[in-house]
Amino acid sequence: MTGEQPLEGTTAIVTGASAGIGEQTARVLAADGAAVVLAARRERRLEDLADELESAHDTTAVAVPTDVTEEREVESLVEETVETFGGVDVLVNNAGTARGSDVTDLETDEYRTMMETNVDGVFFATRAALPSLIERDGHLVFVGSFAGQYPRPFNPVYAATKWAVRGFALSVEASVGPEGVAVTVVNPSEVRTEFGSEEGEPFEERFEPGEVTEPEEVAEAIGFAVRQDGSTLSEIDVYRRDKLGFF
Repeated sequence: MTGEQPLEGTTAIVTGASAGIGEQTARVLAADGAAVVLAARRERRLEDLADELESAHDTTAVAVPTDVTEEREVESLVEETVETFGGVDVLVNNAGTARGSDVTDLETDEYRTMMETNVDGVFFATRAALPSLIERDGHLVFVGSFAGQYPRPFNPVYAATKWAVRGFALSVEASVGPEGVAVTVVNPSEVRTEFGSEEGEPFEERFEPGEVTEPEEVAEAIGFAVRQDGSTLSEIDVYRRDKLGFF
């Protein structure tokens, strides 16, 4: 990486970029000089963010509406990125969702939505981007969860998806690390975002500022990992300071 900005000349794809951690991560990477490809389902929000990033930073931002549960859409996302920028240097697998709660009351469509978004979507994006990431000694980032490290009684299926993401990520690291790809799993607990709105009250309304982690803090952790040139930050845990007191 050359120039004053640590990511100048690189291209990053961020899934789930229309809000929360993804939106803030796009801001961090753009500020560091990366060209940013914004992927999510909400096209207008992506376009507004792309305009904002290009106005604020000397870089390029492109909105590519994508449903990560649709294999072909994810493949098209990566193909368009490679055609436009020559390759992929960073993939941030951030898109995710939660539905329902306990196992006995969880509807089958809620189960499938979580599995398709949190697990299948991560696989589709990783598979599509890996050839370019290997070619360019890139960075592969997975947004995991505290729920992927410890038991989560409230929603075991959501926890299972994040355990799957973490296991997949660490195993991919073992596979492609020798080929020059850095792999990082970032594990936040509660973050003040729209997350949780599918279940009722979103975290950004449930918690007061400063009560839990802010999306900007998680984004900065992702940016720190991606700035590394030669080493891998395998896992970064980000959570409020009293979190472990619950155990």
